[in-house]
Amino acid sequence: MWILSFLPDWIFHAVAIAGFLAVLLGTFLKAIPIINRYALLLKVAGYFILALGIFLEGSMFTERIWQARVKEVEAKLAIAEQQSKEQNVKIVNKIVTKTKVIKTKGKDIVKYVDREVVKYDTKFAPGGDCEIPKEFIKALNDASEAPK
Repeated sequence: MWILSFLPDWIFHAVAIAGFLAVLLGTFLKAIPIINRYALLLKVAGYFILALGIFLEGSMFTERIWQARVKEVEAKLAIAEQQSKEQNVKIVNKIVTKTKVIKTKGKDIVKYVDREVVKYDTKFAPGGDCEIPKEFIKALNDASEAPK
């Protein structure tokens, strides 16, 4: 039916009207004695043309309905895209904020660990036992917590 979309609408109306006129003319041609032998042929052709015209009118009507639905969905899609863009901006802002918090917290933890390592650096013997200080355990636990 996409080929018929190139034709103007008045052609479909003309086919339906021509079919109706052919049926009407075929009915009245029975009264004229010289042409009455063509009346049946004209009437049958008129019914076929009328059926084609009604079919084309119906397809044109259906096409209009679908085009209206397409426009409606496109409008909804445009609104959804705008809302999506707004949500993307909010998400990017949250991610940037969280990244800054994580970097800041990571730098604080590195400073804390560097400061505490100096205190225990002399206690570690190359071949001896090594004790894990409570500050290291606390720093590890602080690092694994989710940022607030």
